[in-house]
Parts: sequence; structure tokens; C-alpha cells
Amino acid sequence: MTRLSTPILLALSLFVVVPAVAATPSALLQHYQTEARRPDPAFAASAERGQAFFLRQVPRDGKQVSCATCHGRDPRQPGETRAFRPIRPLAPVANPERLTDAKKVEKWFRRNCDDVHARECTAAEKADFIAWLIRVK
Repeated sequence: MTRLSTPILLALSLFVVVPAVAATPSALLQHYQTEARRPDPAFAASAERGQAFFLRQVPRDGKQVSCATCHGRDPRQPGETRAFRPIRPLAPVANPERLTDAKKVEKWFRRNCDDVHARECTAAEKADFIAWLIRVK
């Protein structure tokens, strides 16, 4: 058996930052729930907490903002960035492409959580948020 060198193993590990998750909203929910259960084995995603997180106002740059500031309060409707660029609806029921690419989902969580909350979102927050979007009809 051939042993891989440490540099090769490190290089390969860079490709597993976002695990290969089946590209469905339910699979993403399951992935984030599993991650959230590591520190809290009793964790169960909550659509109610997901909606509250989305609407929660936080101080940012002298203003009160939330995810809804750009995305709008209804995830079935389009939103608009601060630069007036359109944002397609968040809810999979209104935008079937939403929550179908694990890398994109993680990229946007990282970017938007930092923009609004000045930090990364937790796996529990991500699971709750996805649970809410899945429930929106």
C-alpha cells in the first residue's frame, strides 16, 4: 500500500470544506442538523426559530438590519440589495433553483451572515433557516 505524503493529504483536504451533500433542500437540512447535533445531541431544527432568525433586527453600521432588509419579509418574493440589484426569491417553492447547490448555499451563508450578523452563522441557525424555507408554501 502506498502512503500519501502530508502535503498531498493537506491539499486534498481543501476540497472537503463543504461536504458532498445531495443537492436538495431536505439533504441540506439534514446536513446542518447533523452538524448542529455534534455540540447538542438533542438539537432539532425549528422553522419558527428559522423565521425569527431571518427577521431578527441587529445593529449594523448605525442602522437596524436583518436578512429581510435585502431579501424582503416574504421569501416567496424577490428582494433587492443595497446596491439596488435584484435578488431572486429565497423560498424553493418560488425559486426551484434555491437550495440545490451545497457550495452556493455555504458561500451565501458565509457572506450574508457576515454582512448582517458580523459573524458566521452556526449550523443550528442554518438548519433552522432551511427548515423555515422548506415549510414556506
